[in-house]
Amino acid sequence: MQPKTAYLLATSAWFSAFGMQSVIFAWLVTLVLRESAERVGFAQMALLLPGMIFILIAGAIADRVGHRRQAVWCQVAATLMPMLLIAAIQFNFLSYPVMILYAVLMGCVQAFITPARDGMLNLVAGDNIQKTVVQASLCQFGFQIFGYALAGFADSVGAPLILGVQTLVLAFGVWAFTQVRLPSGPQSESASADDLVVRETIFGGLYAGARTVGSHPVMRMVVVQNVAMGCFFMGAFVVGFPLVMREVYDGTSGDLASLNAFNSLGLVLSLLLLLKIGYIQRVGRALLLSQVAGSVVLFLCGWVNDLVSFTILVMVWGLCGGFAMPMSRTLMQQLAPPHQHGRVMSFYSFSFMGSGPLGALFCGYMANLWGAQVAIICCAIAMLATTLTIGLFSPLWRSAIPSQPLQNASGEAA
Repeated sequence: MQPKTAYLLATSAWFSAFGMQSVIFAWLVTLVLRESAERVGFAQMALLLPGMIFILIAGAIADRVGHRRQAVWCQVAATLMPMLLIAAIQFNFLSYPVMILYAVLMGCVQAFITPARDGMLNLVAGDNIQKTVVQASLCQFGFQIFGYALAGFADSVGAPLILGVQTLVLAFGVWAFTQVRLPSGPQSESASADDLVVRETIFGGLYAGARTVGSHPVMRMVVVQNVAMGCFFMGAFVVGFPLVMREVYDGTSGDLASLNAFNSLGLVLSLLLLLKIGYIQRVGRALLLSQVAGSVVLFLCGWVNDLVSFTILVMVWGLCGGFAMPMSRTLMQQLAPPHQHGRVMSFYSFSFMGSGPLGALFCGYMANLWGAQVAIICCAIAMLATTLTIGLFSPLWRSAIPSQPLQNASGEAA
């Protein structure tokens, strides 16, 4: 099996399981346990907080021990997590503390697997990184739809069956990661044994990665906009949307799953369009424009009062995100030094995942004070203000990366 194929299969397995988890976790906390807005925000924060704490160290460790090795063992640990919830449901001890325990454990696994998986992308992509980034993103959001759709049957078939399927999918991901045979050469997994990396301590390597990202004006601004996206976009998605479904539309697990699926459908459609268009040279400009459009659409999501309009707007919001995320990821992947891929991508992930807990708390408290719809509107305004500021006062708008073009559907350079 080709390394790139195995990598995309492993990515698909992880995000399919992640899609199931997104619905089941929100459904259990919001609709089954009927927790308050503040406690929903705290639960989502517990799921995201380990990323803030561990992901930078995880990136430095991945550069030393090898990206594939770390990814395999993290995937093994992830297969055990749904069993905790299965046992809690089967033996009638499902509670808010159990959900927090699950959130913390799964959050730790995600913190370590993310930089390892992202660090592998450069090693399997060859010369066309932007195309591989789009393909990986397409697998991510395409298979999330499968996970969302399956989790939507939780009301009728029960959460244990969905969690059992999640376990099997994660186990398939373990096998797929073991099939990734990284190419030899200066960028291979053996690069973790390079003299430069061996001489560094974990924290020394972490400092070197921070210096690399902080000293580069484009990578620095990508991180800043990622922090804003984690605070405002993720907060609205993981806290605001489930609360709106409960408090405004009286939704079920199927409604919540459909909402997530339509959001991912928008992401998939925009990624397919990117593959059709081909290589985008002004990556920073595309990133900023898509974030501005996403902020406007999110504002409208908090403004409408019927479920159909809300769902359509959430799908359009996904279309905007499908342009933004590959653009930011491409910038970081192509600007990262070869021996620092794990560390640089851990800072990229940290800027998003690490700010997610703050966004969950922010949106939860705003929803508790003024309602979920107002909280979503506030998130949209804050993200729009941040994006406009970055566009006006940073080089991101003018940034362009020379690279080989994506291949369009006919195989010709676009």
